[in-house]
Amino acid sequence: MTEKISQNTKGRGMKERTEERKQRPWKEGGKKRQRHGEEERGRGGGGGDGGGLRKRLDAMSVGYFRRVSERLEEGFAEDEEKALFVENVLSEVRGRAFLVATDVTGSVTLQRLLPLASPAQVSGVLAELGGASGAEFQAVSCDRCGGHVMESALRQMSRWTGETEHHLEEGSSEAGDCGTLEAQVLCLSGVVTEQAAEFIRHTHGSHVVRTLIHTLGGCIGPARSQTPAGGKESKSSAVLTDFEAPPSFGPVLRRLALALIENVSTCVTDSAASAVLQTMLAVCHRKRPKLCKRLTKGIMGYLTSLSAAPGVSPLLVFLKDQASSRLIETVLQTSHKALLRDLYKNHLRGQLVTLALHPIANFPVQRLTAASTSYKLFLKVFEELIEGLEAILAAGHMGVIIQLAESCAEWEEKQGQLLQCLLQAFHCADPPSLQTSCLPLFLSLLTHEVYYGDQTAGGNSETQRPLASICYHGSRLVQSLAKFKDRTLLLNSLRQLSPADLLTLGTDQSGSHVLQALLTSSSDKGRGKILRRLEGQYVQLACSRFGSRVLEAVWNSTTVSQKQGIAQELAPSESVLRSDQFARHVWGKLALTHFLKRRGQWLEIQTGQSKKRKMFNDILE
Repeated sequence: MTEKISQNTKGRGMKERTEERKQRPWKEGGKKRQRHGEEERGRGGGGGDGGGLRKRLDAMSVGYFRRVSERLEEGFAEDEEKALFVENVLSEVRGRAFLVATDVTGSVTLQRLLPLASPAQVSGVLAELGGASGAEFQAVSCDRCGGHVMESALRQMSRWTGETEHHLEEGSSEAGDCGTLEAQVLCLSGVVTEQAAEFIRHTHGSHVVRTLIHTLGGCIGPARSQTPAGGKESKSSAVLTDFEAPPSFGPVLRRLALALIENVSTCVTDSAASAVLQTMLAVCHRKRPKLCKRLTKGIMGYLTSLSAAPGVSPLLVFLKDQASSRLIETVLQTSHKALLRDLYKNHLRGQLVTLALHPIANFPVQRLTAASTSYKLFLKVFEELIEGLEAILAAGHMGVIIQLAESCAEWEEKQGQLLQCLLQAFHCADPPSLQTSCLPLFLSLLTHEVYYGDQTAGGNSETQRPLASICYHGSRLVQSLAKFKDRTLLLNSLRQLSPADLLTLGTDQSGSHVLQALLTSSSDKGRGKILRRLEGQYVQLACSRFGSRVLEAVWNSTTVSQKQGIAQELAPSESVLRSDQFARHVWGKLALTHFLKRRGQWLEIQTGQSKKRKMFNDILE
């Protein structure tokens, strides 16, 4: 049958193949399964019919769409072949689009087929799924399989501008087809707006609404089907691709946004509805700032108007709730200066440390810290959080500390105070001789006495224990501190590490980012001191998955003499490096073949690149 599907792309109609199939000896088996499953629950399950009994695709159709899906995976050599194939498959879908969309196999096939279809063809599928008035849109959108088809169809609207311009230039009627697709999107939007409460609460329907919001706003993200198996779904901050949405989408987006505000009580308590409103905030923040401002004021106005204990802001209760706290996080990320100032002054002042210690509320505190970085409000947030720094560290809520450090990178006057408080929290501030041990402590998130045990502070206790316990959040903290203007303390601590410890740091998944950040941000003189301590370790560094990346990144910031030193150590180990899966890329990146055979030319190239880099750095400064 796969061969027949291939022949179909060469001009053989799908209907002809259907007639041939009727003569197959296994037709009776298909019939039997069809009769048996005719009144069974749909293969898609979870539909808008409340899980009732309904028709399903027969076995032959399921097999057909499975083979179509396999053929789509193979791709097409010519556009004409692709267009003919798509048209033939869609001819099989006509008249039973709902059954196909809500079937597991049919749904997957349609999701792969629609990106290859023309706007008119996508519009035709939507028109059949929605019915004459669009009344059927809710049923298919709230089906666990049909919802994915609806999302795929909506995503094709992002091709509207490019295809319209292309067909207008060619004088084609396809421009009108795009308008037909636009009409179907508007029809769906009307249905969703009228029945917003039902859509946003539904597990599958809410995802369709989120895709619809992106489409109306003119910015689309990666499809859900592109999420790796077993992986987490993309966050709202995922990369979005802008496109020029039709002018008619603006007012419709506004009406949908106002409908969500009318259901704000549902959005606050229901996780699916909350995700829809978060999507609306993110899209409006990106494309409709005035509408976003109205939304954030409306949400916060509702949250702060509810009753609470005397003298306690109701917002504090919502900040500790799983669903509403996520919504508040998005509100804080998209809020304007006046709203942030009002929230802090009237609801959060004096409560930040308590919230930072809470397992859920500490995340909104992180968003508030990040959002206030551009304003003087950050100074008040900083002073409040710095008082509870050690308690926050003890609670293990490193996100708050890391965000505080990230924000301080833009507030130079607070950098020294934060660093001193960190030294005190890790018990290495006094005597000053202990401060050079700060890097291993920060990386492991352990205090001095815990990390070094009963060894005495005097002498060489710090250099006697090999570097260990490098953790992700410790690495993130040091990377943030590496952005400070004065990095002397970190660099001094780095130079205290033995060559073996430097190799451990450079080849560790989390530690490699720290070594790279400190080396690339150092002066030529400071970098040279660290590179000299790394001598004898370059081959092992190059043969490491993470160390090789550090070496390549550092290479771009080193002087010509430093590059020569690295190349001279690596070149004699050509056979080892070229046979290693990671080091062979280093060999090519550093042009070590040229270094061995054409040293003069290699020097000229490296000198020229160094001069260009210095010139651009001078311009940027």
